Amino acid sequence: MRFGYFLSCEEYSPEQLVEQAVAAERAGFDALWISDHLHPWNDEQGQSPFVWSVIGALSQACSLPVTTAVTCPTVRIHPAIIAQAAATSARMLGGRFVLGVGTGEALNEHVLGGPWPSLDVRLEMLEEAVALIRRLWEGDVVTTDGKHYKVDTTRIYTLPDQPPSIYMSAFGPKALEVAGRIADGFICTQDDAQMVKEFKRLSGDKPAQGGVKVAWADTEDEGIDHAHRLWANSGVPGELSQVLPSPHHFEQASQLVTRSSTAASVVAGPDVDRHVEQLRSYVEAGFDEVYVANMGPHYLDMIEEYGARVLPALR
Repeated sequence: MRFGYFLSCEEYSPEQLVEQAVAAERAGFDALWISDHLHPWNDEQGQSPFVWSVIGALSQACSLPVTTAVTCPTVRIHPAIIAQAAATSARMLGGRFVLGVGTGEALNEHVLGGPWPSLDVRLEMLEEAVALIRRLWEGDVVTTDGKHYKVDTTRIYTLPDQPPSIYMSAFGPKALEVAGRIADGFICTQDDAQMVKEFKRLSGDKPAQGGVKVAWADTEDEGIDHAHRLWANSGVPGELSQVLPSPHHFEQASQLVTRSSTAASVVAGPDVDRHVEQLRSYVEAGFDEVYVANMGPHYLDMIEEYGARVLPALR
């Protein structure tokens, strides 16, 4: 069982992300997740550094494995470019890299002006993109004219010793079916034992990574305030998170999310037992790795306390 720290590119500057990664390694975390956004979910979060630049910095600042959680290799960035970026990242990290992929959100992917495809089309695009990425990682010259992607005499020259694993984020039966068929592992941000069980059945018991956010603070009320100010968007229901096109739309939708509903959905404050209990729920759901992010300004306190008290209790 591995416990990792989740770096949120939506909320923190690149310097803070590197600071968190170094602190997480020092505290005893086993690995890192890092999100990939062009936009934050709202202007209050206020950040969106380019994930591949940050990963390069992480490779020089600490020795923890890194998973993108997650990259969308279909609309905003062509899969051939993702293949090169991921290969370089894996090389710089000495093979300690997993390419986490997903079908993305309009928030980040609509920005070049094209239409936002339906879920079925996005899954089809993702499957084709993953196949192309893997083919490019073989190091050959590739020319292909697929349904969604073309490459012409394209070769990735800088490769790691072994190609990275590709994990896929999935919510719902259609995405789970694709993940079970094409992915080397599963990524999810819900402690849903049934989804983990179904993925493992479909994939032949491949690994699963789960992620969760907490709001460490001196008091529970302060932590709830940070979570609600920064991440009320997490309470936006259904498929809105995939189709709303801008931070301002998320801010409008988040007005329907009450502080009390945020309080009911997050672990906030300094109560170590509650933090242990939440991560244990992911362990009991069958995840092989669990990653935890902090919301708000007290990330160094959170990392230190997790290293001293939360992770030892879980282990």
